[in-house]
Amino acid sequence: MEKSGRCRGVIAAALAAGSASRCLIAPASNGAELGLVSHSGIQLAASLLQLVDYVKNGAQLGFPRAQQGAQNWHRSTPSFQLVRGQSLGIRAVTIAAAGSHNLLMIGPPGCGKSMLAHNCAQLLPPLSESDAMKVACIRSLSPNASDVATLFDPPFRDPHHSATSVALTGGGNRAMPGELSLTHLGVLFLDEIAEFKPSVLDSLREPMEAGEITVTQANYRVKYPARFQLVAAMNPCPCGYSSDPKRQCRCAPTQLQHYQRRLSGPLLDRIDLQVELPALSSAELLDTSEEDYDAVARWRQAQKQVKACWLLQLERGGKLNSALRAEEVETLCRLSHKQRRQLGKIMDELGLSARALHRIQRVARTLADLDAQPDIREAHLLEAIAMRRLQFLQR
Repeated sequence: MEKSGRCRGVIAAALAAGSASRCLIAPASNGAELGLVSHSGIQLAASLLQLVDYVKNGAQLGFPRAQQGAQNWHRSTPSFQLVRGQSLGIRAVTIAAAGSHNLLMIGPPGCGKSMLAHNCAQLLPPLSESDAMKVACIRSLSPNASDVATLFDPPFRDPHHSATSVALTGGGNRAMPGELSLTHLGVLFLDEIAEFKPSVLDSLREPMEAGEITVTQANYRVKYPARFQLVAAMNPCPCGYSSDPKRQCRCAPTQLQHYQRRLSGPLLDRIDLQVELPALSSAELLDTSEEDYDAVARWRQAQKQVKACWLLQLERGGKLNSALRAEEVETLCRLSHKQRRQLGKIMDELGLSARALHRIQRVARTLADLDAQPDIREAHLLEAIAMRRLQFLQR
């Protein structure tokens, strides 16, 4: 229990009490988050004296106030109107959101990478009530209680590049969840990903594949869910301007090579979309020809496309394209003989792994879903390959 009197992990306890038809008495400071649980046997005590009075004299305890459901949930409009001159970036985040694909954006400072990452999170459909409760259970273990106003928002976490492995994966005296678990069913944004320690980045690899993470301490061994979507951003070099045609890069060749190699091959293999964003000119930044309502309409159209893609994928395979297993890729992301030969030739040219092959097929399937096409067409496959042929990482 914290100094404020709040008890961590109370939502999971309340759900367990409801399943077992048991009564639960919790601190009054947990009242807001306990209002998320539909169990009439929850009572609130403001102090230990009140609890003793209840046990001895049958005094009246409080009850949590039921909170609003998903039907009353509203989300603010993202700021697509502030993203100028980045049609490739907007296309990339739309594809990433449509299939929950991992995304890496590389570009000079100020080109809109962080803003695009936030828009990617806002493009995701709201959580279902069952998923919202899973996320609330994890949040309940953290020092901060669940924010009822954002209950159905997919989580968005952006840890600083100084974060440790324990901060990301979890740990401490009681094996508490880390950033990866707190981002379950949401977006983990790693800005300046090349500035993270390599050991910290390597800790992402297993959860990105398994969707869960095991935290082991001396007296605890806890398995937490950690199915998150990674959206990362980085500069092309330490000074940030090696790809800017109007600014001179100040980095030595050895600095550039060291910086680019901070992302390991196995980690890059797990990132489906890898795009290089251009620097913006003053004309693009100051262009106001596109009115705000046009940008809002573009956002609503993208949100509509993403929602339709999610429904299609869940109806077809019970999961999003990014979560398809290898055997499911062969059946649900089937390629024609010509497409297989074409993809095999490109794999040999670029030295892509089998994991990269499956991820290209998953992205191609998402592109076909965005176009409402039952089969993957050549244009979908070529765009999926183009979204992974990052010249920056091949220099």
